Order: sequence, then structure tokens, then C-alpha cells
Amino acid sequence: MLVSSLQMDIVPGDPAANRANVAEAVRQEADSTRPDVIVLPEMWTTAYTLPDLPFTADQPGSETIPFLQKLAATHHIHLIGGSIAWKENGDIFNRALVINNHGELIYQYDKLHLVPMLDEPAYLTGGRHKCRIFELDGIKMGVIICYDLRFPELLRDLALQGAQVIFVVAEWPDARRDHWYHLQIARAIENQCYIVSCNRTGSYNGTDFAGTSMIINPWGHVLGEGHRYHEQSVHRTIQPDQVSEIRSRVPIFESRRPEFYP
Repeated sequence: MLVSSLQMDIVPGDPAANRANVAEAVRQEADSTRPDVIVLPEMWTTAYTLPDLPFTADQPGSETIPFLQKLAATHHIHLIGGSIAWKENGDIFNRALVINNHGELIYQYDKLHLVPMLDEPAYLTGGRHKCRIFELDGIKMGVIICYDLRFPELLRDLALQGAQVIFVVAEWPDARRDHWYHLQIARAIENQCYIVSCNRTGSYNGTDFAGTSMIINPWGHVLGEGHRYHEQSVHRTIQPDQVSEIRSRVPIFESRRPEFYP
């Protein structure tokens, strides 16, 4: 399976402009690389314009989900549609979207862990449902959002559900780039699965973002890595059969003793 992570800048508070940019980036990537899966970053429709989200967030009947569905079906690609601000019943969630290559929305996940350093809890509502796996082309996958990466129990639960690939969509700041880099490798090694991330580039409101989107195999080897500052695509072929091979060679899941830890 060929996966492609579209590391990009985001126009603050302008969903229409960002949809146009994503449409062109996906078109170019589909034509040049022909990936099976394309991954977008966190909050790509609005960026972190948190005070404006009541006015710019998507909601039932809005354009972004139909836009992604048409994009996926037109180019016959699976889309890990990053995440978007989603307004429903007075709450705003940071919601990840997964759309298959027929244009069907097959999974969505609301970010569980909200970032106190960015004042997210003042503007967003944390997810209310367990993070679960989904399947694309018979491969078991999961998706988490940015700060979730700091919670190893979340990814371990996905691995215990059978995840072979975990996607991380993010707006991770450059000030903590070392954490971003090393946590991804650690999560790949400790869960013996692929980690595929898509982080934004550029700056907003005094924060520079870290780029460095990554594709890491279950042995912890970095197969592909994006530039720290530039927009680009990072694409590599992944081999999910490697997951079962490595898990049999180093059987950590059989060695677990969860009765002694939460």
C-alpha cells in the first residue's frame, strides 16, 4: 500500500481557501504519485483560530465532508481527511474523518485529549467515544490527533484491537519538535505497527509548526520524513505483513501482564 502525507500550510480561518488548496494538492499527488491513501493535517479547514470556530466550524449540512467524499471518489483514493472543527448541538469537536476510495465516510473520531497549553478546553469539547480501528483494503488502522500522541495507552489500545497502521494528524509546534519526532518512533516500536503522520508547516499567531511528517515502520525505522519548514508530500510503500512478522519475532503482546498495571 502506497501512503502519501500532504504536509501543508493552512490559511487561518478560511475554509474555502483551504478546500481549494487541498483539492489542488490532492489532484497533483494523485496524478504524480498515484497513492492508495492520502493523509491531511489537523484542523486544516480553519487552523487554530479557536475564538472564531463558532462561525467557521463545519456542521451538519456543511461543505467539507461532501467535498472530501467527492475528492476521494474522483481520484479513487482513500482519504485520512485530517481533522476539522465540527459544531454540533452547541459543542465544537476536533474531528478526524476517514473516507474510502468510493467516497464513503467510514469512520470519524473526536480528539479525546485537549491541549491545555493552547487553551483548547475553553473552546472545544473532548471526544465522548472510544478510539476504534477501521479497515481500508483489509488493513486494520487507527487515527489519533496531535496531543493524543502523548498518551501511550491510547495507541496501545488501538494495537490491542489489531491496528497495523496508526495515523497521526497534527498541528504540532516547532518548540516541541524533538518530542514529536521521538514519540512517534517510540509508539511505532512499542506497538510494533506503522506510524504515519501528517503535520502542518508555517506559522500562526506567533507559533511556528514543526512539519517533519513521518512514515515509520514497526521496527522503528524512519522510512520517510518531511522537511521542518516546507510544504511537501511524504510518500512510501508500507507492508502491513511486517506487523505480524515483527510481533512474532518479539512477542510483547503475549508477554504483557496487564493485571499489574492499568
